[in-house]
Amino acid sequence: MFQRALSKHAIRRIISEGEVIADYPYDHPYPSYLLLGYCDDEPIHIVIARDKESGHCFVVTAYKPDRDKWSEDFRSRRK
Repeated sequence: MFQRALSKHAIRRIISEGEVIADYPYDHPYPSYLLLGYCDDEPIHIVIARDKESGHCFVVTAYKPDRDKWSEDFRSRRK
């Protein structure tokens, strides 16, 4: 997230307000989720893993999705 100049504030806001567009319940050590949110009208994808027992949330990665690889609404990959 730091390499991509995404602020902690933007990441936290997207985690709390973003839309889950994919879930990976069998990821280890914790289930993970792909979130879509916006920062300054730019789409942002964040992958988080969540420990349901403790409630802790871990940011796995955060990036600006490539417009050539994602649908217009950034919710699904192009085929």
